[in-house]
Amino acid sequence: MALPARRIRRRITLTEIAEACGVVPSTVSRALSNPNRVSPQMYERVVRKAKELGYDSATLPDTRSRISRGTTALLLPNLTNPFNLDLIRGSQRQAQAAGFMQLLVTSEESEQVEADWLAELAQTVDGVIVVGPRSDDALLAQVAERVPLVVLNREVPRISGVLIDTPAGMAQGLDYLVSLGHRRIAYVRGPSASWSDRTRLDALHTAADRHEAELVAVGAFHPTLAAGAAAADAVALTGVTAAIFFNDTLAIGALGRFRHCGTRVPEDLSIIGCDDVFGASFTHPPLTTVQASGEQAGRAVTDILLGGFLAKDRAHRVDRIPTHLLVRESTGPPPPEHE
Repeated sequence: MALPARRIRRRITLTEIAEACGVVPSTVSRALSNPNRVSPQMYERVVRKAKELGYDSATLPDTRSRISRGTTALLLPNLTNPFNLDLIRGSQRQAQAAGFMQLLVTSEESEQVEADWLAELAQTVDGVIVVGPRSDDALLAQVAERVPLVVLNREVPRISGVLIDTPAGMAQGLDYLVSLGHRRIAYVRGPSASWSDRTRLDALHTAADRHEAELVAVGAFHPTLAAGAAAADAVALTGVTAAIFFNDTLAIGALGRFRHCGTRVPEDLSIIGCDDVFGASFTHPPLTTVQASGEQAGRAVTDILLGGFLAKDRAHRVDRIPTHLLVRESTGPPPPEHE
């Protein structure tokens, strides 16, 4: 059965509009997303040519009669982390409230897949949100020249976004463990290409140095339950009395493995996670974690993207969402022989 013509119609790209106008694609992008950055004459020229070519964008005038004002994309590193489900919910609700459709795509933790998606999305949607991007700054800047782009949990020069302040929350977690008497603490790292992982490790090193405690970095793990079980075995070899995990998924996977091996939590080993995902309070024992709101982050980063379509001033902007340590039963004093 043939698809309706409206579904298979090829999307006109910014590059094609630029060629028709005799300008570079970045000029077209600026004219359509931030008209005050080009002359009135250039703006009228670009919009007129875009309409002639049939370009369908949220930034063109006369969109009131449409069911959808445009399309955005949410590009995630994975769908295995329950935190991302809250993030998706917040972002989609905000986009829908503003009259935008949203595509959901994932890179499966692959830098190459992410780059391929960015190249495709730059030609097919009106704006892109990249969560925890693995691509380098130069590539993200190139994509931002072609389509409005914002990032979550990554600092990129001249690109707006939102940072969830998990490094501060993790430092608070280490402070708490030291206050309980722990002196040798592991940090179970996340994906090797994760900017968030590196900033969390830096914050933990700073906190450990302040207390003259020893921080042991363990591995580089994908955020899955199976990887958490493998991480538990690696932690057991270090001889630490406490471990802070990159996220709750890894920590929950480790809890199951520790229980299977006879390691008591928190009597033998204290555990801290990050994100406070659904289910973290139902584990055995309930998980101490750094609480962060994925839904709030999704709303905030989507607001920045959509606000840029209409704002006269699209100055670089980075918002921060605070976090805090939520203490449950997976943490306690170290075993007596380590006190």
